[in-house]
Amino acid sequence: MAPIVLFFALTGAAQLFNLHEAHGHYQPPAVLEKLSSVHKDQVFALGHHYEPPAPQAASRTPGAGEASAPATEEDGDKPTLSTLALKALFLLVALCLVLSTALGLWMGLTQTRQKRLGWMLVLAGALIPAVLLLL
Repeated sequence: MAPIVLFFALTGAAQLFNLHEAHGHYQPPAVLEKLSSVHKDQVFALGHHYEPPAPQAASRTPGAGEASAPATEEDGDKPTLSTLALKALFLLVALCLVLSTALGLWMGLTQTRQKRLGWMLVLAGALIPAVLLLL
């Protein structure tokens, strides 16, 4: 399971800051977008995570009885300080998960007499999901 835990922790950390989605002049690397599709949609393909904004017919102000839609980050508003703090905390958690999993792998592979079995299990944990993606 360690390769899968590492995969989800790393791709999830990239998704925290929308590094897998195109926005503004930023275009994500194709491999990052594909890995994000595996994380979110269980397919290894370029995703459809970015859709250009639809042109607005006419800019109008809300009339009486109409509420304006709340502004979102996609509308160009900056995330709040609490949102950034929460994302930073989640990034720290993801990095600590990667570190603890890597440390567990190292301990498991170096402190056993059955090193070949350990490496075979790690390899199987990486290859089985890859093969299932390709089917």
